[in-house]
Amino acid sequence: MPQPEHISRLGTLSLMCGIVGIVSTEPVNQQIYDALLTLQHRGQDATGIVTMDDTTFHGSKTRGQVREAFRTRDMRSLLGTVGLGHVRYTTRGDAANEREVQPFYVNAPYGITLVHNGNLTNVRELADDLFHIDRRHMNSTSDTEMLVNVLATELQSVISGIELEPEQIFAAVRKTHERLEGSYAVVSLIAGYGLLAFRDPYGIRPLIIGRRDSIRVPGRTEWMIASESVALETSGFTVVRDVEPGEAIFIAENGELFARSCADHARLVPCAFEYIYLARPDSIMNGISVYAARLRLGERLADTIARQVPAGDIDVVMPVPDTARPVAIQVARRLGIDYREGFYKNFYVGRTFIMPGQAHRRQSVRQKLNPMPTEFAGRNVLIVEDSIVRGTTSTQIIELARASGANSVTFASAAPPLRHPNVYGINLPTPEEFVAHNRTVEEITKDLGADRLIYQEIDDLEAAIIEDSDVKELELSCFTGDYVTGKVSDDYLSWVRETQLS
Repeated sequence: MPQPEHISRLGTLSLMCGIVGIVSTEPVNQQIYDALLTLQHRGQDATGIVTMDDTTFHGSKTRGQVREAFRTRDMRSLLGTVGLGHVRYTTRGDAANEREVQPFYVNAPYGITLVHNGNLTNVRELADDLFHIDRRHMNSTSDTEMLVNVLATELQSVISGIELEPEQIFAAVRKTHERLEGSYAVVSLIAGYGLLAFRDPYGIRPLIIGRRDSIRVPGRTEWMIASESVALETSGFTVVRDVEPGEAIFIAENGELFARSCADHARLVPCAFEYIYLARPDSIMNGISVYAARLRLGERLADTIARQVPAGDIDVVMPVPDTARPVAIQVARRLGIDYREGFYKNFYVGRTFIMPGQAHRRQSVRQKLNPMPTEFAGRNVLIVEDSIVRGTTSTQIIELARASGANSVTFASAAPPLRHPNVYGINLPTPEEFVAHNRTVEEITKDLGADRLIYQEIDDLEAAIIEDSDVKELELSCFTGDYVTGKVSDDYLSWVRETQLS
C-alpha cells in the first residue's frame, strides 16, 4: 500500500513556542489573550486560541502576532471558562501554511484540542504507525498533529465505560510517553471534561502551574499552566510549581486538580537556551531565575575575559540589547570597567533569531539596532552578546561599532560556540548555518571582523545556570553534540538537514 503524501514531505518542526491553558470561573478568552501577549517573545509568526463551553470548542487561529491576529468578533466567539492558547515562531517548509498553525483538533474520543512546545524526533516512525496501525489521517506535516493523534489513539484504547476518569487519562499519557521521542510540553482540552497538561520525561521544555482563588465563585480554585512564570504572575496567578518531567496534570472543569507521574526513569534536564536567550528575564523556570542565571553567566564570562585580555585593553563594556544586558552589567562590574549602552534598540522590529531567511535577518539587524557614535569614538570596546549562531547579527554589530569610531572591538559570547544541531525545539537544525561549524575561534574571529573573540566555557555555562538549584544537568546538545534522549542518530540528523534545506 502506498504511503500518504504527507509522509514523504514531513519536515515541519514544532519549534520554540509559548503555550498556556486556563481553567477559570469566568470567561477565559481575554485571560488567554493577555497571557499570550506576555509570551509573544517565544513566537511571532502565528497564534491560536481555543475555548471550551461545556462540550463545544470555539477556536480562532491565524498567522501573525497576537495583537494583529484577533479581532473583536473573534474574541466574542470564544465562549467558555476553560481554554488554551499558543504562539509560535517561524521555521521552514509547510510552516508558512495555515494548516500548521496550532491548536490542532481531533474529534474522537470525546474531542481533543492540543498545543505543543518542543519537537518530536521520531516523526518518521510515528507517521508510518499512525497510518498503517492507528489508521489516522494527517492533514499537515506538523508533529503536533501527530502528537494529538497519538494521545487520542491511546486514550481510546484505555476507555472502559462512558465516563472518563483521571486514572484512564493518566494511563493514556503513560502510553503516549512510550511512543514519543524528543521534547514536548503539552496543554490540551478534552471536551466536556477539562484540561490535560504533560511534559516529556526529561523536562526539556518548560511548563509551570499557577493558582488563584476565584472571586466569582467563592471556594473555587482557578488554574493556569504556561511556558513561563511571567505569564502566570501578570495574570494574577501564584506560581505553585513546575510540571515535573514525565508528569501529567488533569484539571476538571470544576477546578479539581489531579497529578500523576506517567513515565519511568524520568529526570530533569532542561534546555540551557531557555536561560541564555529564549525566556524573559523576569521568569523563573525549574526553580531558576532567568535574570539571576544571566548575571551569573556574566560573572563567569568576566573571569574568562580577564584570563585572555590584558588589563587596560578594554575601555567600556556594552551589551547587544536586550538579552545580553544582565550579562554585560556583571562583566563590567567584575572587571571594574565602565558600562555603556552603545546601541539603541527599535522595539518594533521582531527578534532576528526567529525571522525566516538570512537576507531578512540581515536587513532587520540594521533596522533594529542603531549605534550611538559618542560611546564608541576612540574607545576599545567590549561588546557582549548572549550567543553567536549564524554570525549575521554579530558581524553587522562589529561593523557598526567600527563605523562609529571604535578603536578596537572585542566580542564576547555568554554561550559557548554552537557547533551541533538542536533537535529539541529551537530553530537550529543545520550546523552548516553556524558560524562556528568546522571553524576554530581564530577563524571565527576573522569571519566576524572582531579584534578578539571570547566564548563562555561549557562547564562555566552549566555551573552558572544551575547554581543553588535542584537542577543537576542541562540539555547542552548545541554545544556538545550529546542528545539527552539518546536516540538521535546520524541518519535522523541527515534527514533533518535535508528536509530543512529543501
